[in-house]
Amino acid sequence: MAAATEFDGLRVVLVAARNPLNIGAAARAMSNFGFPHLRVVNPYEAAFREARSAVGASALLASAEEYKTVADAVADCTLVVGTTAVRHRELQHPLRRLEFGTRLIRKQLGSGRVALLFGSEKFGLSNAALSHCHWLMRIPTCEANISMNLGQAVAVCLYEMVRDARAARSNEKIKRASSAELERVTTTLLEAMRASGYLDRRPIADVEERMRRLVRRLNLPSRDAVVWLGILRQIVWKLRSKGAIRTDSD
Repeated sequence: MAAATEFDGLRVVLVAARNPLNIGAAARAMSNFGFPHLRVVNPYEAAFREARSAVGASALLASAEEYKTVADAVADCTLVVGTTAVRHRELQHPLRRLEFGTRLIRKQLGSGRVALLFGSEKFGLSNAALSHCHWLMRIPTCEANISMNLGQAVAVCLYEMVRDARAARSNEKIKRASSAELERVTTTLLEAMRASGYLDRRPIADVEERMRRLVRRLNLPSRDAVVWLGILRQIVWKLRSKGAIRTDSD
């Protein structure tokens, strides 16, 4: 799981939540994924801090900040993102896919605080609350039942953010193949194609350009490029040892 400090700048803001158990469930999801800061705006029930659904997240729930207005709750944030099920409402904001939106949020967290807003279970975010948002995200639920439980919606959004962060860190650790390595793979692949007679049966006018593009689309890590180069060289050697490669004197 991602370290808490990585997402320390995110503020999960629950606006007019009606059920204290849902607030507790949201707090539990935040605790699960390492998001420590919860804010609530006009919660329906003052006793939400005692919600039994906040398993393992009682401290997070106890430290939740309470506000009277959305404006106050997001005043210190440089980016405000709302969530919506869309329904039949006419949106005045850009609507982003969940995986793309969470990626933008992660980038923004490097330079400032971000507020992620969730509306009430029954009505979602009001137009007034949405007016504080820069853009919106939507969880791609089934059209037959588009509305999610508040705690579940929080969990899905935060999981996507953590999942994308882990994938990004994993990709950063992998050294990608250089252009020179990819060119060696391409050259050897072309040699194997010619040696095997493949191009005699299926001549391709721009074969070098096509194979070069194909190899680059593989997005190979450097270690995999070495493996592929070794495999292709072995194929060429085998063909050469059987006299499959013609010389100019043939």
